[in-house]
Order: sequence, then structure tokens, then C-alpha cells
Amino acid sequence: MQVLVHGGAGGVANEPESRQAVLERAADAGSERSNPVEAVEAAVAALESSPRFNAGVGSAVQSDGEIRTDAGIMTDARNVGAVCSMPNVEHALAVARIVMEETPHGFVSGEHAVALADRYGIETGVDLWSERTRDRWDDLERPADDATGDDLEWIRDRYGRSDPDGRRDDLDHDTVGAVAVEGDDLAAATSTGGRWLALAGRVGDVPQVGCGFYCSPAAAVSATGAGEDIARVTLSRRVAGHVERGLEAQAAANLAIEEFAELTGSTAGVITLDARGNVGSADNSPAMQTARARRSS
Repeated sequence: MQVLVHGGAGGVANEPESRQAVLERAADAGSERSNPVEAVEAAVAALESSPRFNAGVGSAVQSDGEIRTDAGIMTDARNVGAVCSMPNVEHALAVARIVMEETPHGFVSGEHAVALADRYGIETGVDLWSERTRDRWDDLERPADDATGDDLEWIRDRYGRSDPDGRRDDLDHDTVGAVAVEGDDLAAATSTGGRWLALAGRVGDVPQVGCGFYCSPAAAVSATGAGEDIARVTLSRRVAGHVERGLEAQAAANLAIEEFAELTGSTAGVITLDARGNVGSADNSPAMQTARARRSS
């Protein structure tokens, strides 16, 4: 089993060594599983439980003061499951896997996805606030008359705004993802808490097939970065397409990020494993941390 994980593309991380240690543990946890689906779920679950990333605990807060999680998973057989807009669900990817394996659907949203999680014993009602998100939220100066958090002018001025020093305290990135390969089997997964101060109910690239995640018999891909732009160019599908046309994983990742930058002017990162076990990782952001683990079967 070979597993590759990422902790988001964005600015230079605070305490990168501590974050890297979590990523290494996540990759190791995935590599000990018996198949790629279990591997990506185990790896992502470890990252969803860490407040150092924007997924599960520590997720970004939307404009109405609520935290909502999204995730997607896909296999080389093109089985897929995705969920979005789930309040108080830490392990969003586990719910996405339920959608893939237990329902006739590919995508379930909001309160209905939460109900599905309850039905299959996945914990809901979890407090997803971390110290950093609570401090950041408490420091906000909101418009006095904006009780519902839908003042679009105020949101536009703050959504996606980068810290001038390139630090990660804007909470806009740090989406997590994993890809895994064992023999001929591949899986890809991505999980997120969205972006800081997005309009309540906003859904980005992460749970959209071909955007935040994609898997085919050729390659498994997970993406991170500017969500709207990733969705516009179907970044993960683009990486897999390059592999399908004959490029190895690293060359495919490099080319896709070059194309993404030319088309959008934004920042993103991707990780990929191809069917031959070749590894690819590329980004055009100040930093993207990854970790890799491999266990012999």
C-alpha cells in the first residue's frame, strides 16, 4: 500500500514541523490499511481530527458563524461519494464513503447528509471550533445591522483575502486530501471546512467530482487551493487526463498546475499517484506540505 497526503496549498504554515508530524502520522495510518478506500479514509480522518488543518476540527467559519464540512471520495472503478454543507460533522469523508457504498447516489447535502451520518453511526453534533478559529471569529468587526451574516459587500471585502506576510492565519486553505494505490486499485479523497467567511451555504471545489478529487484506472488525484478556480478548470480531472495521455504522475501534476496558473492566475496544489505507483506533487503557492508512506503487502 502506498499513500500520499497533503495538508493544503497556501501561505507558509505556522509551526510547519508540528503540521508535518501530523501529516506523517496520517500517511502511516493509511498505509497500514488493506485497500486504497480504507487507506484514504484513515489518512484523512487523522487530518480531520487535527485543529492544524481546515477540515473537521478547526474548519473555517462561514459568514453566519457556522462551520460546515464537505468531502469527496472516488475509486479507479469510478465509484464516487460526496457530501457538503454538513454542520458539526468532523469526519466528512466517512459520510462521503457511506454515500458511495450504501446509497444509489453520488452526492448528498446539508441536513440530509447529517441524517445519513447518524443512521450509519458516524458522530454528529461535534464542536468543530478550535482556539485559532474562535479567536479569529471573536476579533471580527461585523456590520451592526448584519444579524444573518449575508452582507455581501462585507463578505466580498474579506473572503479569500490573503495575509500580507504570507502566513496561514487567514484560514482560507489547509484543505486535506489523500491518494492511495495497492496493486491495480486506486482511490482519491479530499475533505475541507471551506473558506473563511464564505457566504453561508457556499460549496467549493472539494466535493465536486473532477475538481477537488478524481480517480480513474490511470491515476488518483486530490487538489487544494482557490476553490472556485479549481472548479472552473476541473483541476483534478485535468491531472488524470494528462496521465491517461501518457505522462507520468509528476509531469502530469506539473503541467496541470502550469495550465491552472495560466488560466486563472490563482494558486493551487495537487497530489497524484498513477497506476504504476509513480508519485506526483505540484503547487504554485508559497507552501504545500505533503507526506508519503509505503508498506509492503
